[in-house]
Amino acid sequence: MMDVENTQGTEEQAPKVKAAKVGDTIQPKKGDFKGYKGIVMVVRDNSVIVDFGKDAETGESMKTVVNHKNYKIVKK
Repeated sequence: MMDVENTQGTEEQAPKVKAAKVGDTIQPKKGDFKGYKGIVMVVRDNSVIVDFGKDAETGESMKTVVNHKNYKIVKK
């Protein structure tokens, strides 16, 4: 007989974090955009891409990637 390892239940699972949806307003907890509010444009497995509007001086779009653990969803 072959010895078969029981691999069920040995994987570490990260706690589930409530992910924002496209169009939700979020506020990062860390980083350069901490305290600013932005709109979620794209949702990925571990992060979201957020648009914070345009820079007043340069006119460039301000977008960044934020991990699901590093933001809170702002109530409307």
